[in-house]
Amino acid sequence: MEKVFWSDPYQHTLSTKVIAVNGNEILLDKTIAYSFSGGQESDRAFINGIEITHSRMEGILIYYTLPNNHGLSNQEEVIMTIDWPRRYRLMRLHFAAELILELVVRRLQVEKVGAHISELKARIDFKLDSNISAIFEDILSEYNEIIRNDKIIETGFSDVQSQRRFWKIDGFAKVPCGGTHVKSTAEVGLVALKRSRPGKFIERIEIKLILDTD
Repeated sequence: MEKVFWSDPYQHTLSTKVIAVNGNEILLDKTIAYSFSGGQESDRAFINGIEITHSRMEGILIYYTLPNNHGLSNQEEVIMTIDWPRRYRLMRLHFAAELILELVVRRLQVEKVGAHISELKARIDFKLDSNISAIFEDILSEYNEIIRNDKIIETGFSDVQSQRRFWKIDGFAKVPCGGTHVKSTAEVGLVALKRSRPGKFIERIEIKLILDTD
């Protein structure tokens, strides 16, 4: 399965082919629809205008679930589309979270214990027994400088066979990650941070885009 959301995360329409059908579940030759992984929510996606209700990863393959009586058959040529405004917000928030995570870990050497990226906000949970908002001013200062400098975000395979991916900013970091990414830090934009404490010894940072433009 060719995952076009990696080679061109800005593509929102794709001609592809059904290569397996098992009831409501189908497998495609190529796909532009990201499936929930690493905390990043799945894309809202459609095949021939029929909305995908669920997707799942099995190894390096993604299986998509459609409603009953979808009518698709093996070897059928189809058109896949995604909700592009949603994808773009996910891409921007995903990378905002990646940057905040990298900056926090560098400063505090703490363990990340959870993360979730939706189209409205992202969150990262850390194992920590002190108020993480104490570093927000310094973290945002570093974050804003990276955004203003409009750094190129490189992506690629660290292991093609297992499809392990990474993102990289020259002079800053190279990080394992299989999500979808924008091309440069200026696209991500500025963010606001909010602290909460969802559990004992757990500090949470919530991240929202200040200007949510599509």
